[in-house]
Amino acid sequence: MPIFMQVQNRQLKEKIRTWCLESGFDMVGFSAASKLETESHQLENWLENGFHGEMNWMENHFEKRTDPRILFPGTKTVISVLHNYLPAPAFQQPQGAPKISTYAWGEDYHTVLKRKLNSVLEKIREKSGEIQARVFTDSAPVMDKAWAAKSGLGWIGKNTNLIHPKKGSWFFIGEILLDIEFESDLPIADFCGTCSACLDACPTGALQPYSIDSRKCISYLTIELKDKIPDEFSGQMKGWAYGCDICQDVCPWNRFSKPDETGDFKPLDHILEFGRKEWGNMAAASFRKLTAKTAMSRIKHDKWQSNLAATGDSHDSSPE
Repeated sequence: MPIFMQVQNRQLKEKIRTWCLESGFDMVGFSAASKLETESHQLENWLENGFHGEMNWMENHFEKRTDPRILFPGTKTVISVLHNYLPAPAFQQPQGAPKISTYAWGEDYHTVLKRKLNSVLEKIREKSGEIQARVFTDSAPVMDKAWAAKSGLGWIGKNTNLIHPKKGSWFFIGEILLDIEFESDLPIADFCGTCSACLDACPTGALQPYSIDSRKCISYLTIELKDKIPDEFSGQMKGWAYGCDICQDVCPWNRFSKPDETGDFKPLDHILEFGRKEWGNMAAASFRKLTAKTAMSRIKHDKWQSNLAATGDSHDSSPE
């Protein structure tokens, strides 16, 4: 690439970083598009072990999932962004309420992140002219954590979450795939060390170091599993009715996490007000209305009621 183009691309890269931060993203990283060789083998082994459970869609589009150039031909760079969603400590569910994972307390992150990413993409096009690009946020076969780690936004920890040494792990991840070549950012080291806090705290034994058996994961059991939660997990749900935050709650690196200041994921009123009685007596129509614009729209009312029944025998239904 000619020197003048290298300079122009460096300048554009920094402008993109600035636009992302101005849009409310917390961190931005750039990676050259390529096949994820190591992650490809890991995914293949994970699928062969059946750790994906009923998530059969994980078996689809394997080549696209492991190589963004196949998913979106012409891609030269993957831009990864992180958006904090941790609420202020003052925001808590009522004592004894069925626990809902923090990421689902506010507006659906798919909607919020795509809106922000498209805004950044418009600025890129205004600056660079017509380019080929697409935005993603957990909505296509993109290995988002792998690309974020590759671009230096953290490492993938033993709990399989992306962790940053100064900011923790309470982040949504999004990407822009585009046909402009940028210098890649460098990955950072893995600082999990000998810590096993997440492995020890997982009540169902779903976690192995750097791998997860989804079939045992509370998030999978309460969201992805269409049938009722198997009796073998009776007494192990710890009050979680939608998702689970345990492996993040206990991660020592999250002592550096700070609440999101954008207000984009401010908890909805009913999340902070409804206890077990209100959730348990809720009609299907009301449930659909209250969850329509949130991540909880992933499940239907009968699954929610089934989850509530499975958490009823837990000895720990207080907020973490």
